[in-house]
Amino acid sequence: MDDRAHDVDWSGLFHASGTAGDTPRRLAALLGDDAWALVDGYSHLWSQTLRREGGAWPATAPTARLVTELLDNPLLGRDDPTLPDAMLAYLYEVGVAADLGDRAAEIRTRVRDHAPKLRAWTAEYVSADADGRTRMWRDGTGLGELVLDRATLACFDAVPELLRRTLPHLASQRPRRRACAAAAVGSLARHPAAHAQRPRLRERLTSMAGAADSPYDLATIVIAVGHLGGDTRPWLTDAHAGVRACAALAPDLAGDDTAEQVLMEPHCSPRAFAGAFGDMAPPVQLQTETFHDLLARRRVS
Repeated sequence: MDDRAHDVDWSGLFHASGTAGDTPRRLAALLGDDAWALVDGYSHLWSQTLRREGGAWPATAPTARLVTELLDNPLLGRDDPTLPDAMLAYLYEVGVAADLGDRAAEIRTRVRDHAPKLRAWTAEYVSADADGRTRMWRDGTGLGELVLDRATLACFDAVPELLRRTLPHLASQRPRRRACAAAAVGSLARHPAAHAQRPRLRERLTSMAGAADSPYDLATIVIAVGHLGGDTRPWLTDAHAGVRACAALAPDLAGDDTAEQVLMEPHCSPRAFAGAFGDMAPPVQLQTETFHDLLARRRVS
């Protein structure tokens, strides 16, 4: 992890609160014994290195690479075995942010054409105070938005490596970790570089879904199957309302009459859907998005 951190000029990157020079130190605390520092590092990861609206900061791609180092470190989760699950959930979010579809080439061209201006804007931004940073977002040049597009492109370019580092966790001995790994793989493998892998991954995830022993894990894996173009129709009639709804969210089922009828259940009764998983949080993909957000995204796609 130290080697990976030292390869990056973190002071030239920024996250939600400014320069990202503090990120490696805070993430390293996730491996330590200081409970307060661990909580601070976990909070920093989720609140500072991901944009609330689902995009990336310039610090996001190198942070995601550090997260894969954390995942492979035996010190992570010594006292809390859910920490690796959370790291996999983070990689899921990065995969969602990096899902550029056909836009990657166009963004790459614009970034290349404006590279000197983007470097200058970023250098000024990381050295500015909070008021100055606020003014820069409103400077009318559009460079800030292009800097964020470049950050998303950096995540896009990192996805093949992130996917490779995530795949081994599908074989974890812990059912919840396997489900979280499936979620991450479901978003990361949408990358064009994973096209040839998808049939095999769909088959593996479908097999995992058949062996899932809880509705929570099953729903999480079913969403991943849908993300990769797998057939989620068998779960449209599942006994569990949450599993049915997650199966119906598959992009390939847009316009399917049965799926649309299933989706009307939580749409008409959000409270019932929210309680479908009892005391547990919804599947990992729904932790930071509402069901209606996902439904809207499915219909757009």
